[in-house]
Amino acid sequence: MVVAPKSELTKKSMQSSIPYVMLGLLYAYLLYLSWTPETIGMIFTSKYLLPELPGIAKMFSSEMTLASAWIHLLAVDLFAARQVFHDGQENDIETRHSVSLCLLFCPIGILTHFITKALTRNSVGKSGHHGMH
Repeated sequence: MVVAPKSELTKKSMQSSIPYVMLGLLYAYLLYLSWTPETIGMIFTSKYLLPELPGIAKMFSSEMTLASAWIHLLAVDLFAARQVFHDGQENDIETRHSVSLCLLFCPIGILTHFITKALTRNSVGKSGHHGMH
């Protein structure tokens, strides 16, 4: 998505659901290993069945929980990067910087994509052709 955004391999791999299925299965397995009756009891200590921060903090001291959280973030970042990539392809907008940011700092990558899209629309509207290629 970053190195060769217009290549056929990139387009085909971005249409595939396999990475999400694999990450989803790995996530479910790690969650299964880390969510024991004890950890669930730690998180939902209140009578309102709402998670409480001390319990969540204690649970995240487990490597298994941290691993599952990392995979969770990876899947969400990859999904957001794919959405930004496809939107850029459809609207002929440069996405390499936004995709890179999505993979590292997801919300910032989404924000830069919206900004890039707005700036690209403005430059197209004023000049009649794309200013960035």
